[in-house]
Amino acid sequence: MHYLLLYEVAPDYLERRGEFRGAHLALAWEAAQRGELILGGALTDPADGAVLLFKAESPEVPEAFAKADPYVLNGLVAKWTVRGWYTVVGDQAHAPVRP
Repeated sequence: MHYLLLYEVAPDYLERRGEFRGAHLALAWEAAQRGELILGGALTDPADGAVLLFKAESPEVPEAFAKADPYVLNGLVAKWTVRGWYTVVGDQAHAPVRP
């Protein structure tokens, strides 16, 4: 199953992220190396959030990531949510549906 971890960032996110970015990226790359995190990155114009795509057996995987993320722990992320994403098109779709 795919899961989206959605971040809403604090108003001072851009000013404060430099201090925590290395630790955040290390956590993200570790999750990617385990095959859990497929893609992740910040939203732009405006820079008010981020989206991380996980492939996992349960939502506990992206939830655990968020709970350990230095951005969350240090208040750069004002709110986060995990949403299941039932993918049906593409090479990595969870449940491919073809015409």
